[in-house]
Amino acid sequence: MSTLTDGTPSGAGRHERRGTAVVVGASLAGLLTGLSLSRAGYDVTVLERSGPSPRSGAALGINGDACGGTRLPAGSDGAAPSLWALASGGSASPVQAWSAVHARLRAAAEADPRIELRHDTAVTGVGQDDDAAWATTSTGRTLRADVVVGADGHRSVVRRGVAPDKPEATFAGYVLWLGIADEAAVPAARRLPRGHDRPDILDAGDFCLIGYPLPGEDGSLAPGARRLGWAWFDPTRNDLLREKGCVVGDVVRRSLRFDAVPAHTHRELAAAARDLWPAPWQDAILDRVERRAVIGTPIAEYVPDRLVNGRLALVGNAAHVQTPMTGMGFDASLQDAEALADHLAGTSEVRAALRGYEETRLHGARDLVRSGQQFSRSFAGGGH
Repeated sequence: MSTLTDGTPSGAGRHERRGTAVVVGASLAGLLTGLSLSRAGYDVTVLERSGPSPRSGAALGINGDACGGTRLPAGSDGAAPSLWALASGGSASPVQAWSAVHARLRAAAEADPRIELRHDTAVTGVGQDDDAAWATTSTGRTLRADVVVGADGHRSVVRRGVAPDKPEATFAGYVLWLGIADEAAVPAARRLPRGHDRPDILDAGDFCLIGYPLPGEDGSLAPGARRLGWAWFDPTRNDLLREKGCVVGDVVRRSLRFDAVPAHTHRELAAAARDLWPAPWQDAILDRVERRAVIGTPIAEYVPDRLVNGRLALVGNAAHVQTPMTGMGFDASLQDAEALADHLAGTSEVRAALRGYEETRLHGARDLVRSGQQFSRSFAGGGH
């Protein structure tokens, strides 16, 4: 049972306990991992540095055929829905709003008696000995468990314990401008036709745009009731990213928040949108620009050399960071979560199980990132 240094148990009153885990990070990869480990019989404490209010996020691809999301870990409840079914809400739409997927996974985690979610809990370091691994928080508390899993994104703290010689993801050389507009803001004559449910990928000189129709807040896919998400790949504003401290050296530090995008950048994006992009994506971009609701995300990449070290393991963007152009970030995180649970299920040999997880996932993770790097180098010249 994982326990705080003040003696607070995280798994009291649960049955058929096979082990304990601390998962660092409660974004998609962390929630997927917590749910998968719970189904494998683990008591799981998930630590998230941010508060309980949902974060923003644009959209993500969910490919049920590729992600292996129909499987359940050995020994879990065969009647339980797959993690893919939980995440997708049963929708066949290949692209969904990040916030909707996160809300479904979080609700499932909060309803799971084996999982405890702790928000406002920043992890500052990890460690291990022969008997356990642990995560130390910014308040000085320590949580010990059989395994500690890093699902804490591209600036992972846990990665420093797994790969101390290669702790940082590096800047790919371009920014991704992101926004989601209500289709109702687009004139009827310029909207997507009914039944248009696949992303549009558009090229224009130095730029690339992915536009994706999303269900409306009520789940409707009727014209006028949908939402229009867009991701604008831009290699021309790296100086702005460095000026704002979003990129330092070759390391991505943070995104450019809505309120930090300069007024002149909004004007430039609006002018470029009018010149470059057709309806309805031009309209969706202009709507977000006018509302000052555009976020800039510098793209990072990380090719892993290892995924585990003793009782420490990495999943999702903590393990491998690929350009969103691959469209496989969610699917890869789900594959990580399921493979980790598969190897840990039914065994007390944690170190051997984690080595098996690494053997299963490392090669594919490296190939995924490298395939994305081919795009990055052709698009941005590999320049940092």
